[in-house]
Amino acid sequence: MADSYRVSLFDDTTDFAEKPGTLVRVRATVAYNGAPFHGFAENVGVTTVAGTLREAAEKFLGHKIELVCAGRTDRGVHGWGQVVSFDVRSTTDLGLFQRSVNMMCRPHVVLRDISVADSDFNARFAATSRAYRYRIYNDAIPNPFLIGMCWHVPKPLDLRAMRAAGTPLLGQHDFTTFCRRQLNAEGETKSRVRRLQHADWRVQPDGTLLFEIKASSFCQQMVRAIVGTMVDVGHGKFNVADVKAMLEAKDRTTAGQVAPPQGLTLWHVGYDQ
Repeated sequence: MADSYRVSLFDDTTDFAEKPGTLVRVRATVAYNGAPFHGFAENVGVTTVAGTLREAAEKFLGHKIELVCAGRTDRGVHGWGQVVSFDVRSTTDLGLFQRSVNMMCRPHVVLRDISVADSDFNARFAATSRAYRYRIYNDAIPNPFLIGMCWHVPKPLDLRAMRAAGTPLLGQHDFTTFCRRQLNAEGETKSRVRRLQHADWRVQPDGTLLFEIKASSFCQQMVRAIVGTMVDVGHGKFNVADVKAMLEAKDRTTAGQVAPPQGLTLWHVGYDQ
């Protein structure tokens, strides 16, 4: 990215070419525990990640900002690689800004990094991919140390069947079966056609099952509906052919359960450059 630089927690240096008082676009990576929040996007009357972050940023900056995010996450969903963009004065000390915002938002929201971006950078529209991770603790006995970060599934799962169930979903499809219906400003149903680039399960060193999924973008509850259906496959309720038929049916009622939010994390947002 042209003329950009990264500021760490311990780097106070700034080197702006712009005149004092002018605005520059910045890009930041945000990590958050979604448990205390009613989703990422601001919503009147409830506590959200974006609202908490914006208020802290404006308190430090002394001016209003328009916070743009790469992807909205639902209530209780976590973020590790969420990306946001907004404008600040060119004289802003980004190192001090990062530390101050982290102090105000701790312990649930953290700016992992922040850098100056191109003037036309938009965290949402410049993104070319989003990757999520979902964790399951598959054991008869719950693990108290994983509460809030995993879905506890006590009944044994067939991991091989769950991995196979992802194959029919790869590529470009209409994912109506696995998405909540959303309307645009004109009251029309938004397109639910997406290109799924990757979907696979693996076992983590701590014994949890990790599902990784990547696409250009996702519909609301799409990942959780896919995970819930795959768990049903792992329990023998459905098979691979059933998943393919669900996708082709474009009928939300044919899919399996929706996985709970606490196991889901927005892991990474990709940009071409």
